[in-house]
Amino acid sequence: MADEGQRLVLAFDYGTRRIGVAVGNELLRSARELTPLTARAGIPDWDIVARLLNEWQPDLLVVGLPLNMDGTESEMSIRARKFGNRLHGRFGKPCAMVDERGTTREAKTIAREAGHKGNYRQDSVDGIAAILILEGWFAHQEGLPGGRLSL
Repeated sequence: MADEGQRLVLAFDYGTRRIGVAVGNELLRSARELTPLTARAGIPDWDIVARLLNEWQPDLLVVGLPLNMDGTESEMSIRARKFGNRLHGRFGKPCAMVDERGTTREAKTIAREAGHKGNYRQDSVDGIAAILILEGWFAHQEGLPGGRLSL
């Protein structure tokens, strides 16, 4: 495992049909989108997840936690937390949960500004949301606003 500050991190934007994925380097504070995972009722193909982790060899996993705007748990945050627990249990990698309130809305805004036509089911913004989750986690590590860590 790399030293803190130099870790490779995979971030996930949990969803019931699709799970956005981004990879980033803690030292460079940079993130990029990877191909989203398809899911059935929120469950990904774990063999594909295993290949993803084997390919990237991340030191840490970060999962977005979709809390209600008042900070309370939602049905989706409970499911996202369960997904994070399963990632940790299956692969033994540390997994941090990050408050992701507003990331999907922000991802859609970014996509529209880049010319997205608005069909999010066909052309998802899950990867952009995963980047925002990871950038929020990086910000939290630096003590900057926008990085709300939840455990």
